[in-house]
Amino acid sequence: MHPKQEEFEAKLSQLCAALDNRLEDRYGKLFPIHPNRPKRGEAAYPGFDGLFSTSVAFTLGIGSQYGRGYVMNIDVRTLDYVDPDFMTEIFNEALVFVNSNLPFYFPERELKLVKDGRVLKITGDFSLGDV
Repeated sequence: MHPKQEEFEAKLSQLCAALDNRLEDRYGKLFPIHPNRPKRGEAAYPGFDGLFSTSVAFTLGIGSQYGRGYVMNIDVRTLDYVDPDFMTEIFNEALVFVNSNLPFYFPERELKLVKDGRVLKITGDFSLGDV
């Protein structure tokens, strides 16, 4: 992988960790965590412990109105039933938080988090510039 791509994805990982911490702070006590999952703060990365797991994965966006981008995965790690209305609230929280923080993590790029069907996707300028 190109070093500029590695740097870009490292920043995305930092943004996911910040979102994970935000969700844990606001909603982390609402459900018991999965019994096989470490408590918050016990893993090396926030997405690997606690109630929430956040990550991103690149997609070519075939069939999407937004095209290529990074799908943002937000999972609630519990055995309890999670109401779809709660997940809508979580997605809305993520939209506000990520869109307000993208300029901090990527000041040189125009990026935004959008709802693309049933998923959240970061879209915009993914160019590597001069390589």
